Amino acid sequence: MKLTNRYEQTSCRLQVEGLPDLSAGQGDQTIGILTGFSLDLAGHTELAGQREHLQAMVAAVLPYARQLLSGVPRCCGADSDPVAIRPHAGRHQLELRSSQPDTPPLALQLDDAELADLVRCLDQLRLDPRLALPFEQPPLQPLRRRELRHRQPLAQRVAAPLVGVGVLLLSAVVSALLPLQRPAPAPAANPAAVSSPQRGG
Repeated sequence: MKLTNRYEQTSCRLQVEGLPDLSAGQGDQTIGILTGFSLDLAGHTELAGQREHLQAMVAAVLPYARQLLSGVPRCCGADSDPVAIRPHAGRHQLELRSSQPDTPPLALQLDDAELADLVRCLDQLRLDPRLALPFEQPPLQPLRRRELRHRQPLAQRVAAPLVGVGVLLLSAVVSALLPLQRPAPAPAANPAAVSSPQRGG
């Protein structure tokens, strides 16, 4: 018996269809074999695909959302992946590539609200106990050092170098003002202690 699960937000509706995997001991209300999904984004063409396309969407959209929250949005998904998402002209461009040859990729422009609804639907999908399928995400990667620079205030970034230069200049000035120690004069020879040479007889 085919099962259908729906996950809905204001501008997004995700629907997955599948069958229970009875050989794995799953209940008759648990999807263990995904046969397809459909994604309906308000104002866009309805999308449909198989499990690998849904997995690729989870692997691209959720890391992109984390990068966006960190203030460092960047493209997620390689050119060879079925799904990729990147910032574009103040919006978010979701690209879906067909496995059929000579089919150009489909590009959807999402605003912040539409992206947030899509992320919520994908999170509901991942956390749904009625779906016995692992949707893996790429491992979390820390931000690069150069990506963290713009998050620090300018005063905090230049404070340490300025303090270092100031200490160096102060040390040079103090060293220049200190009097140099003159070498102590050599003790004068005592004439009384000098013995005259003895003459031979």
